[in-house]
Amino acid sequence: MLSFKARILTIVFLVTCMSWLAGEIWGTLYVWVAAAICLALLLLHQLWHSDRFSNLLLSPNYGEVPVAMGIWGEIYYRLHKLVKSWRDQVLEVEQQHNRFIQAIQASPNGVIMLNEDDQVEWCNAIAESHFGLNARRDAMQRITHIIRRPAFVQYIIRQNYRNPIRLVNMGQFEQYALDVQIFPYGDKQKLVLSQDVSQIEKTDAMRRDFVANVSHELKTPLTVLSGFLETVEEFDLEKHDRDRYLQMMQVQTGRMKTLVEDLLTLAKIEGNPEPPSTQPIGMSQIMQRLQLDAEGLSQGRHQILIEKMSDKDLLGDESELYSAFSNLVSNAVRYTPSGGQVHVVWRDSEDGGVELAVTDTGAGISEEHLPRLTERFYRVDRSRSRDTGGTGLGLAIVKHVANRHQGDLKISSQVGVGSTFCLHFPKQRVAE
Repeated sequence: MLSFKARILTIVFLVTCMSWLAGEIWGTLYVWVAAAICLALLLLHQLWHSDRFSNLLLSPNYGEVPVAMGIWGEIYYRLHKLVKSWRDQVLEVEQQHNRFIQAIQASPNGVIMLNEDDQVEWCNAIAESHFGLNARRDAMQRITHIIRRPAFVQYIIRQNYRNPIRLVNMGQFEQYALDVQIFPYGDKQKLVLSQDVSQIEKTDAMRRDFVANVSHELKTPLTVLSGFLETVEEFDLEKHDRDRYLQMMQVQTGRMKTLVEDLLTLAKIEGNPEPPSTQPIGMSQIMQRLQLDAEGLSQGRHQILIEKMSDKDLLGDESELYSAFSNLVSNAVRYTPSGGQVHVVWRDSEDGGVELAVTDTGAGISEEHLPRLTERFYRVDRSRSRDTGGTGLGLAIVKHVANRHQGDLKISSQVGVGSTFCLHFPKQRVAE
C-alpha cells in the first residue's frame, strides 16, 4: 500500500527509465505526456476522496465502511471505527439520562430543578400535578411567579431550608397538602421536593375532631353529674326529689359508660391486625337475641318484627358481628317514634351471599347526609341523638366490622318514610 508521495516518485522513476531506453526526443516527450496524464488522474482521484471524506464528516454513516483502495480504505476504516466508538458512548450516556429521568418520574414526590436565578429548568409529572405546572409552558419562569404563596416566597427569600414548609390546598385539578423542602446543589442551583401529605393532614384533622368530640360528649354528662352532686350535697332535699336526681345521675352515668364501651369496641376492631375468625355462627340464636334487645329497648312503644328467611349461617367473629347487628337494631328503635315499626330480616342475597336488613318507619335521612353516616360522631341532628342516647359511634363500628368480614353496608332512606340499613356478606362468608 503506497502513499501519495511514493506514487509520485514511482511515476518519475518510470518516466526517466523509459526516456533513457527510448533515446529519442519524441519518445521522451510521449512518455512525459503519459506521465502527466497519470499524475492528473491521480490528483483527481485524491480530490474525489477528499470531497467524499468531507461529506462523510458532515453526514456520518454508522452502518457500513465506505469502499476504497489503498490509504483511503485505511482512513475510512479507522474513521468509521472511531465514530462508532463515539456513537456508542453517546448512546450509553443517553440511556443513562433516560433511566435517570424515568426514575425521577416514577418517584412519588414532586421534583423541580431551579437554576441560579430560581428559574424552572425541569420538573417531573408529580410536580406538575402538585403545583399546577406545565413543564414546557413554565420553563425558565421564576418559581415565585408560579408558586405565589406568601409562606413559600418567604421560604425562598430567607434561604433557611433546614426544615420543610407545609402548603395546603395546592394543585389545579386536585387539592393537595404538601410538605415542600429546598435542597441547594451545584453552582447556586436548587432542587425543590414536594411530598403529598394529604392523608396525614386528613388523619390529623380526624384525630383533632375525635378528641374534641369525645371531650364534648363526656363534658355534658359530667357537668350534669357535677351539678346534681352539688345540689344533693348543699340542700336538704326530700326523698322524692333526691330519688329523681339520683335517677338522672344514673342516666348520665350510663351514657358515659355506653360511650366508653363503644370507644373501646371501635379501638379493638380497628387495632386488631388479625383477620376475623371463620367459626360458624348460628343465626337463629343471633336473631332471638336481637329480638330480645329490640323489645327491651322499645318497652312496647314499637311494633318489632323479626324474620329469618334464610337457613344459612355466617362465618366470622360472633362478638364483632353481634355488635354490628345490635347497633343497627338499636338505632332503628331509638330513631323511630312511638307507634312505629322496626322490621329485621335475615335473607339470601342475589349473589349467593346473605344480608341482614333493618327497616324502620322513622323520620328518614336526607340524601346529602348518607355518605357521612359512618363517620365517627357524625349526627344528622345532634339534639335528637342526645335525646335518644346515641353515641355517634354505632355506624362506624358497623362499617369496620363489615370491612373485616368482606361485607358492605348499604343505606337507603326517604325523609318522612323511613330508612333501611342492609349489611351484606359475600358467598365466601356463608357457612356450608
